[in-house]
Amino acid sequence: MQNDPSLGPADDFLGGQPPTPRQPRRASARFMLSHPSHIFALGFGSGLSPLMPGTVGTLFAWASFVVLNRYLTVIEWGALIAAGFLGGIALCGFSARRLGIEDPSAIVWDEIVAFWLVLLMVTPATLTGQLWAFVTFRFFDMVKPPPIGYFDRRLKGGFGIMFDDLIAAFFTLLVIALWRMSV
Repeated sequence: MQNDPSLGPADDFLGGQPPTPRQPRRASARFMLSHPSHIFALGFGSGLSPLMPGTVGTLFAWASFVVLNRYLTVIEWGALIAAGFLGGIALCGFSARRLGIEDPSAIVWDEIVAFWLVLLMVTPATLTGQLWAFVTFRFFDMVKPPPIGYFDRRLKGGFGIMFDDLIAAFFTLLVIALWRMSV
């Protein structure tokens, strides 16, 4: 990985000097590979999709859940999701600052962690059940009905990037629970 001087000082990742204002950058493979944090924040490249990167990131979350679920227990999933959320605050905030955009669409780690939580809570579910969880989560993440939109507008930085998707996951799980109770 190369050190790209146009990205600003390295210590802004750890909360050092505030980054100097810069022109917004477009996320690219080169940007993603310029720092390990960007690899996670951009969902291992899924956020680089030119069309609907949040949806592609959520699809990546679904595929990775199916693969990892063979190896992880519920407790290990819980630890991974908690670490993914807490680490995501720093990773996504850092990458957003480097891109010069408050909540870049290319950052999809928030969708990945939130959808892992949804899938963990609905498992075991049929493929159809997982598909409905996907559709419901994408609805809440894209439309951002209240209070999701409120948090999306008010909370900034890495915490804001991660938190609105956590709320979208909560509402997805609420809808699924209500549907299951009615059947």
